[in-house]
Amino acid sequence: MLSLWQAGVAAVRGAAAIRAALPDLAEPPTRMIAVGKAACDMAAPVLDQWPDLPALLVTKHGHETALPGAPRIIGAGHPIPDAASLDAGAALAEAVAAGAADDHLLMLVSGGASAVAELLPAGMTLDAWQAETEALVASGADIHAINQRRREVSQIKGGKLLAGFGGARVTTLAISDVEGDALNVIGSGIGAAPEDAPFVFRAQIVASNAIARAAAEAAAGGQRIAANEECLYGDVTELAPALAKRLRGGAAGLYIFGGEPTVKLPDSPGRGGRNQLLALLLAREIAGRSDIEILVAGTDGTDGPTQDAGAWVDGDTWEARALDYIGRADSGTFLAERNALITTGPTGTNVMDLMIARKT
Repeated sequence: MLSLWQAGVAAVRGAAAIRAALPDLAEPPTRMIAVGKAACDMAAPVLDQWPDLPALLVTKHGHETALPGAPRIIGAGHPIPDAASLDAGAALAEAVAAGAADDHLLMLVSGGASAVAELLPAGMTLDAWQAETEALVASGADIHAINQRRREVSQIKGGKLLAGFGGARVTTLAISDVEGDALNVIGSGIGAAPEDAPFVFRAQIVASNAIARAAAEAAAGGQRIAANEECLYGDVTELAPALAKRLRGGAAGLYIFGGEPTVKLPDSPGRGGRNQLLALLLAREIAGRSDIEILVAGTDGTDGPTQDAGAWVDGDTWEARALDYIGRADSGTFLAERNALITTGPTGTNVMDLMIARKT
């Protein structure tokens, strides 16, 4: 099951997705900006081809990698922006404004861009924005609602960043981590064009959850696929029973699901993220069964503010004491004790979550 998940992730890694898209560029870029969790992976094939290209990369702390040429790389906070996020936002605005009249700017955007780069309006402090962001994340709001608020506040989201570009052409290549693959939602629209843009603008989604799920299915070979759907939406406490009901009553085979559920957090949450909590809730639903096993993990390799991607559970994972861990939003601690966590490190992509279940 892990190999199927890995096959799905490999198909949407930033380097592979961008390498495949480069032949379609109308003309070579004269400068590049990459922002999001997959920024370094996405930028690698561009810098392989044009190592002297002026480049600014903004990514999550710990996702920085060595690259050809001499790109400027800024690591910043995620999911809560930090002081480095403000530095990154200012650097992005300066880089865009520095464009010459004939410039072709290549924008590479992936999930996480909303937090790792920010430029706040006058009168709003970082402390205030961090508190509001923490409340939004903890509320269980979906990414569309969260990113709508980010676009309202930010001075570089929703087409505002590229409004400062005075060059001739912008090409945005994006890895989608949102339902519907809307460019104005990915990274809160940091790679979207303003209305009536005075430059030629082209955008392309180069990787998505659907592509990852298709690759996982292809890697399954002759195994029976009982379902392949993007349906992991809604609160995990309601989603887990619904998914388990499908598995218990469904046909034998593989179930490949994608999406990004939500979770409401207490004031002082413990260890874990939405994938770990969903996995533990599913473990309760299939407790005692020997015919179902489930893997659920974030395709970016990080589930919430943890170093783990998700978890693998079966009918033997659940114990009654896990209820206390669920109540404290500390599912990761329980799953670690049960040796059920999946830890991959940064994957170089971010197309929401993948769940792979097998029923025999």
